[in-house]
Amino acid sequence: MTWRRGQTYSRDLRDRVLAAGTLTARQAAERFGVSASYVVKARRRLALTGAVTPRPQKPCVARKLVHLHGLLLERVAEAPDATLAEHREWLAAAHGVVAGLTTIWKTFKQLKLTLKKSRCGRASRGAPTSPMPESYGTSGKPSWTRASSSSWMRPGPRPT
Repeated sequence: MTWRRGQTYSRDLRDRVLAAGTLTARQAAERFGVSASYVVKARRRLALTGAVTPRPQKPCVARKLVHLHGLLLERVAEAPDATLAEHREWLAAAHGVVAGLTTIWKTFKQLKLTLKKSRCGRASRGAPTSPMPESYGTSGKPSWTRASSSSWMRPGPRPT
């Protein structure tokens, strides 16, 4: 039996592991296809609490900015060149929400917003140097765009 992340072992397996009291933890683990650590922890729980059942699972922690997803999408559409720090300052000033840069980064990742670098250089080494078309933006700063299944493709017409 393989370990399944986030799920407890069946009651039947748990009972069989605990019933094999004469075996060492490693022997029981090998016999029932579980880890030795699991056998030790199950036996310890039985000895300390007398409970055979697993502990209740912890509920999933809600994301801090989940109620602001719509506003964040609007903000990124208005200011795609804003940095994470600028978005954090906007959240604090406009909504009174204090969040770290990592929280904002993870929220953008959850919203499938990716950071696109500015296209201030030549399109390729073989192409002649020419002014950048306005469709690519002229701010010179990276901007946030919505990721798609074909995110590797360039938006808009290719420069000539």
